[in-house]
Amino acid sequence: MINYGATLDVAHELVWFVAGVLRAERLRRGTRRGRRALTPYRQAMLVLRWFRDATPIHRLAGDHRISLATAYRYLHEAITALAACAPDLHQVLTQRRAAGDTHLILDGTLIHTTRVAATTVKTKGKNRGATVHLWYSGKHRSFGGNVQFLASADGFPLWVSAVLPGSRNDLSAARDLGITGALTAAAGRGLVTLADKAYHAAGIGIRTPFKKNAGQPPLNARQRVYNLLHARARALGERAVAVLKTRWRALQRISLSPHRIGHITRAALVLTHHEHQGRY
Repeated sequence: MINYGATLDVAHELVWFVAGVLRAERLRRGTRRGRRALTPYRQAMLVLRWFRDATPIHRLAGDHRISLATAYRYLHEAITALAACAPDLHQVLTQRRAAGDTHLILDGTLIHTTRVAATTVKTKGKNRGATVHLWYSGKHRSFGGNVQFLASADGFPLWVSAVLPGSRNDLSAARDLGITGALTAAAGRGLVTLADKAYHAAGIGIRTPFKKNAGQPPLNARQRVYNLLHARARALGERAVAVLKTRWRALQRISLSPHRIGHITRAALVLTHHEHQGRY
């Protein structure tokens, strides 16, 4: 066996932040001092290695000299504690209105995962009544979970939703998660939302491009110009997903339960916000 050194490219302040969250969680649970194999600081290092580099759990367990089951337990404990620190949707909308924002950007992304056996019966489309994989996205041709997110006008991630199976489209996901209602109410107070064609007819205040349906005449010049300007403003929202997925490689493919994807993404959001604290 060959030992070698490695460097984790996160600020020391972030490690202490995560350690503080974990220490507070242990106090909440009533964990007695000296009863854990790892201190909050060492547990924070384990968790950040998983988020930043997607280090396999068995390697984390071996490096920290704990069992595989303990490593999983420590990771899930940290994910839950960090996700609880994430802002909720109404809090974000209130803050962005107070900051004077003119608009936000809504979009959805697929957080890839390993193959999931769960199935469901299609209720719409040409394959109505057929049995399909619940977590399989036909659009992306991959297994994963659908996560909705809000980004600032310059493409910084502000909020992420709970996860829904990958077979769900963005519009139905936004409706079932209560996002469209909250954004419609925010639009009534002057904060509109830009979204792509997948959210067409989502509600007043959620502005989408003009669509050309079959049998209709081509879009006129005014509509084409609107779509161009809309696309240029909305495209910055794609940066929000890139910020999360490139910084935290664990989000590129989740090997844990797909039901944990929402908690993992919110935990990554909290880490991102801490790294950019004072900006938003």
